[in-house]
Amino acid sequence: MAPNGESPEQLTLLRETVRRSRTKEPAGITDVLPVARVAVDVSLPHLDRPFDYLVPDDLAEAAQPGTRVKVRFAGKDLDGFVLDRLASSEHDGKLARLRKVVSPEQVLTPEVADLCRAVADRYAGVFADVTRLAVPPRLAKVEAETLRCGQPIRPVESTSRSEWSPYPQAENFLDAVRRTEAPRAIWTAVPGADWALAFAQAAAVCASTGRGALLLAPDARDLERLAKACATVLGPDNFVTLSADLGPTARYRAFLSALRGCTRVVIGTRAAAFAPVADLGLVALWDDGDDSYAEPRAPYPHAREVLLLRAHRQQCAALLGGFARSAETAALLESGWAAELIADRSVTRAAAPAVHIAGESDRDLARDPAARAARLPHQAFEIARDGLKTGPVLVQVPRAGYLPSLVCQTCRTPSRCTTCGGSLRRTGSAGPPSCSVCGRPATDHRCPECGDTRMRAAVVGARRTAEELGRAFPGVLVRTSGGDSMLDEIPGTPALIVTTPGAEPIADGGYAAALLLDTWLLLARQDLRAPEEAVRRWFNAAAMVRPAREGGKVILVGEPSAMPLQAVVRWSPEGYATRELEERRAARLAPAAKLAELVGSSDAVADMVARVRDLVDAAAGLEVLGPVDVDDETVRAVVRTPRAYGSGLARALKEASSARGTKKLPGPLRVQVDPASFG
Repeated sequence: MAPNGESPEQLTLLRETVRRSRTKEPAGITDVLPVARVAVDVSLPHLDRPFDYLVPDDLAEAAQPGTRVKVRFAGKDLDGFVLDRLASSEHDGKLARLRKVVSPEQVLTPEVADLCRAVADRYAGVFADVTRLAVPPRLAKVEAETLRCGQPIRPVESTSRSEWSPYPQAENFLDAVRRTEAPRAIWTAVPGADWALAFAQAAAVCASTGRGALLLAPDARDLERLAKACATVLGPDNFVTLSADLGPTARYRAFLSALRGCTRVVIGTRAAAFAPVADLGLVALWDDGDDSYAEPRAPYPHAREVLLLRAHRQQCAALLGGFARSAETAALLESGWAAELIADRSVTRAAAPAVHIAGESDRDLARDPAARAARLPHQAFEIARDGLKTGPVLVQVPRAGYLPSLVCQTCRTPSRCTTCGGSLRRTGSAGPPSCSVCGRPATDHRCPECGDTRMRAAVVGARRTAEELGRAFPGVLVRTSGGDSMLDEIPGTPALIVTTPGAEPIADGGYAAALLLDTWLLLARQDLRAPEEAVRRWFNAAAMVRPAREGGKVILVGEPSAMPLQAVVRWSPEGYATRELEERRAARLAPAAKLAELVGSSDAVADMVARVRDLVDAAAGLEVLGPVDVDDETVRAVVRTPRAYGSGLARALKEASSARGTKKLPGPLRVQVDPASFG
C-alpha cells in the first residue's frame, strides 16, 4: 500500500488524469470573425491603442463588441473591452487568445466608445482613463437581476410647453427637436424660471418622437429638483437617475436600465455625461459654469465639452441653460454653432427683482457716508428689515477656505500681474509678491484704481455674519446653509438665511430680499475665472428673489463701479459674457485660446515643454508661461496656442507624453487641457 493508503493502481490512474488535464488541447479558433480588437485597461500614453486577439470557439458567441474581457498583456491578465470583431488582423506576428469573457453584457456601446476616443483626444488623455469614467464597475448580482424592459414605454404624462412661453425662439427649437433634427441653443432663463420643469418639458418633446434624452444638473440638490419635475411631466417610470452619489449598486442598476433601453430619458450629474442612452435625440445641461462639472480625474474632462462632442458626433439636439452665461457659451453663440433662447428685455425686467449696490448714489452716501466701506451698511439693514415683514431674507457671504490672494489695501481691487493678468500672491514672509501664473515679481505694483502700493490678503467669516445679524435683528430666526449643513427648502415665513455661494435653499414663494455681502472677496479669488464665477453665483442667488413688482430687492455690498456688479444691476448676463469673452481674447485665455497646464518636477516639466515646442507647428504661435514653483518639489508651466491650433496642441501633448513613457523618463507629470480653474 502507498503511504497515504491508496493502492499503486489508484496513484497511476490519478497521475494519468492530471497529465491529460495539463496537456488538454485548447479550444480551436472560431471561423467567423476570429479576431477581436480589444482596448486594454492600460493608462500608459504610448500604449493607448487597441490590440488584436484571437477568439476561441468557446468564447465566440459571448465576445461581442462592448463586452468586458480578460487578456494577457505584458505578462499579466488585464481587463479590457472588445471594440470590434474582424476577419483578419494587420499584425504580422503571432496573436494571443482572449483569456476570458468577464460578462456578455455589452456595456461599452459603439457610440460611447467613439465618444471616449474623442474625449481622450480632446484632452490629450488615454482611452482607458475615459472608459473608467464612462462605464461603472461591474456588479454580477445586478446583471443577474431581471429588469422590467419587456413592456412598452408609456407615453409621457404631459406635452405642455408652458415654461418655454417667455422665449420667442423656443417654439422653433422644440419643433426642430420634435422633427428629430439637431438644433443647438444657449438658453438664458428669466429670473425665477423653473428650469427643471423646462428641461423636463423639452425631454418630453424628444421622448414623444421615440428618441432618448440626457439631462444633467450640477449637484445632488438640483438633480432631486429635476427628478421631481421629470416625474410630473414624464411619469415616474419613464426616466432613470444616474449619479455617483447613488452608490455602486444603485448606479450600476441605473446604468443597465439605460443600456438595455428600459427608459428613454436619463438624468444625472457629471457621472451621467457618458450614459448609454439609446437613439439619443437631446442633451441638456443646466448652469454650465458650475465647477462641479469639471472631472477631478484624468484626463479631467468637463461635462459641458463631453455633451457638445456627443451632440456633434451623434447629431442630436443640444441645450445649455442658466440664469448667467459663461464665456464658453458666449463663444458658441459668436461662432454660430448655437442659437440664442432669450426673453424680450421687457419680460426679463418684469421678472427680475430691484437690484442696487450699497452707496451707488450721492444720496446714499449722504445718508450713510460709510456705505462703501462698511461690511453691513445701513441700506442693507433697511432692505433686510423691510423684507422680513413679508418673507425670508437671503444673506450670501463668500465661501471660506479660498487660497489667499492679494487685494488693494484701500479699495480692495484684486491685485493682478501687469504682464499676464495673473493673480498676485505671497509665497513667504519676505520678498515682494509674485504672479501665480508667470512667476514675475511685482516689485513696483500700484493699484490701477486708486494708486495705492499696499496690499492685503482676502479673508472670510460666514459664521460671524450670522452672529452679527442675530444681534441686529433680535427675535428673528437666523438659519445657516453651507458645508456639511445644507438646507434644501425653507418655508415662506420671515427668517434670515445666511448661506455660502451655491448653498442657497429654495424659498416657498421666493425670497423677499437678498443681501450679497463681501462681493470683493469673490472677485479676489485666486483664479482668472473669479469675476465670471462671482457673477454666476450672484445671478443664481438674485434669481431666487421675488420680482420688483412684488417688492423683491437685492443689494450688493461692493464697489459700485465694478463691471461684474453693474452686470447684475442691469440684469445683463449676456452682455457681461460677451465682454468677458472679448477680454479673454485680448489676454489670450480660454476659450479664445487653447491652454494646457503642466504640473510636476522641474525636470519633467522642462522636458515636456521642450518636446511640445518641437512637435507644435511654428505657425501655431506656441507660448510658454512659467514655470513657477507650486511647492518645494513641484513646478507648473502653461502652454497655449490660438484656438484654431488647439487640436494640434493636444496631439503634441499626447505624442510628447507617449515619448516620455516609451523612454520611461522619471518624474510624475500631470497634463491638464483647458483647466476649469486657472490662476
